[in-house]
Amino acid sequence: MSLGIVFLSEVMGTLMLTLLGCGVVANVALKGTKGNAGGFLLVNWGWGLAVMAGVFVAAKSGAHLNPAVTLGIVSSGATEFVPGVPVDGASIFTYFGGEFLGAFLGAVVCWLAYKQHFDAEPDAATKLGVFSTGPAIRNYGWNVVTEIIGTFVLVFVILMFGNQPNQLGPLAVALLVVGIGASLGGPTGYAINPARDLGPRIAHALLPIKGKGSSDWSYAWVPVVGPVIGGVLAGLCSQWMPLLVK
Repeated sequence: MSLGIVFLSEVMGTLMLTLLGCGVVANVALKGTKGNAGGFLLVNWGWGLAVMAGVFVAAKSGAHLNPAVTLGIVSSGATEFVPGVPVDGASIFTYFGGEFLGAFLGAVVCWLAYKQHFDAEPDAATKLGVFSTGPAIRNYGWNVVTEIIGTFVLVFVILMFGNQPNQLGPLAVALLVVGIGASLGGPTGYAINPARDLGPRIAHALLPIKGKGSSDWSYAWVPVVGPVIGGVLAGLCSQWMPLLVK
């Protein structure tokens, strides 16, 4: 498989993930929507189903949709991402590029879908919350810890999925994301994906959103660094769990 196909697959899969994921947050949070005040559990389910859609779309490239997943596979000792795509510098950065571009584009399309509601929403923080995560209690060290734990669960379980027969595939990953959000999403909003947070945050900064306020760049490193560490740790730990995959 060519790296061009990998790139396009990851762009389109991550675009769908981010469009539907940011879309459910917009539906719950923005003023005057049909889903306004639908609650955090609706957000959890929306993100889970968004991941499922993205996995189906990007199946050809292995549907990483997340640099933490890519790094988890690398640190697990894998020699290929998918048949014909070796683990090397060129393929790693191809996945990263597709993931970040797709996340950016998905956020832009979400803004287009909810343009009138962004205009009607008076609170700048609510608008930013559609695009990117923020902590319930701002403490950068503990916020990083939360993101490490949530991403570790995501990537480690995904790696375990790959060694199990009769797996449910995209639905299993969707339910995993719902579970992580319901259980570990409270402190930080569970980015668990550097592309999912940084791509839309850049979109927020660049788009002509009425009354948008700050993009909170002082926090932006947390949902990048935490998931990267969590993903790498998950990959490393997966090498030491042979009894679970026999």
